[in-house]
Amino acid sequence: MSRSPVRAAADRLAAVDRLSTAQRAILGYYAETGRFDYRALRIKSAVDDTLDEILDDVYAEIASEIAADLGVDEVEFSYETKLTLPAELTLGYLYRRALARSTDGYDPITDESGGWLSRGDADADANREAREYVEAAEEATALIVQALLDGDMRDAINDDEFEDFEVRVAGESDPDPRRVAECAQSHLQRVVEAAFDRAPDAVRDAYDDAVDISEAHQDQDDHFRVLFDNALDGDEDARQAIEDEYKFAAMPADAPFDEGERDLPYLKTQYDRVGVIYKGMLDAYRGIGFEIPEAFGTSIVLAIIGAQIWLDDVDDYRDDVEEGQLTPVTAEYVLAPSDEAAYENVVDIATEYFDLARAHADEADSPLNGIAIEYILRSGDPTRLPGSD
Repeated sequence: MSRSPVRAAADRLAAVDRLSTAQRAILGYYAETGRFDYRALRIKSAVDDTLDEILDDVYAEIASEIAADLGVDEVEFSYETKLTLPAELTLGYLYRRALARSTDGYDPITDESGGWLSRGDADADANREAREYVEAAEEATALIVQALLDGDMRDAINDDEFEDFEVRVAGESDPDPRRVAECAQSHLQRVVEAAFDRAPDAVRDAYDDAVDISEAHQDQDDHFRVLFDNALDGDEDARQAIEDEYKFAAMPADAPFDEGERDLPYLKTQYDRVGVIYKGMLDAYRGIGFEIPEAFGTSIVLAIIGAQIWLDDVDDYRDDVEEGQLTPVTAEYVLAPSDEAAYENVVDIATEYFDLARAHADEADSPLNGIAIEYILRSGDPTRLPGSD
């Protein structure tokens, strides 16, 4: 079916490099779906403001801890991470639910038209409940963001990768990065543990289960490195093992995917690597008491796996080859018969993840997820890979 002239124009504008990636994502989503959701844009702006406030508060507390540890008066701290996107999308979904519950123009996100809350009628009760829902969603998101940061910092410390920690100490040279990282992570761990103690058991269980699966995958890293090195040396048994154990490893029966998705290349290994953390995040929201449909959660998990391949693994391809790191991208370049075939496979695999993520986003009625998928797509540059010509 052909697109309308307006959607066709949006598609052309989405390809204009002068526009920001966010603008191109919104135009691309409209061109793809014919849906221009003004409410989604307003919710996205509110989510951005809330996440900025959460992170500012978290980083200010960490800075105080580092200052005390170093014995100085003032420290500035920030941390570069991509992990918060799924929490942002979930908060946006909960904001949308809150707006649907409110009446007569009351905005429970900004608490505007607050007079409705003082009236003793059904509208006031509905609006009061919508506002309480927003406050609970923001409190849950603050906890989950800190838990995600805690896990990400632990990985950075284990891998001796400290470039994402930015610390400025007035009048002093740069402090020891490991000391800073360990101070920041230990603070977050204390905050998260205390919050889990107050939360329902299901919240801690969801988080712990996700961490256990992720760490078990990390324990396989040395085995996968050996397979990768041997495959590069032409070992056909190693290539077959990568195919069987890495690319098409069997998914457990309780994994959150339907029959058609279980055949996705790299699903098991990438779910254990990155997806399970966000499944745990969503289960934590559910443990707190929020109803989040499976389609919404599956959309996020598939989009994040696609993003890991399309952004990080593509960008890090040459470094990963040099370091002997097996990823879906490096795997394709030892499994495919040529660089050109490997390049096409990487693009096709990532596209398949994004297409399925879009379908689940539509099922969950989450345009923010659809826009986020467009943003991820337009942020990647697979042409840097061998064989792209």
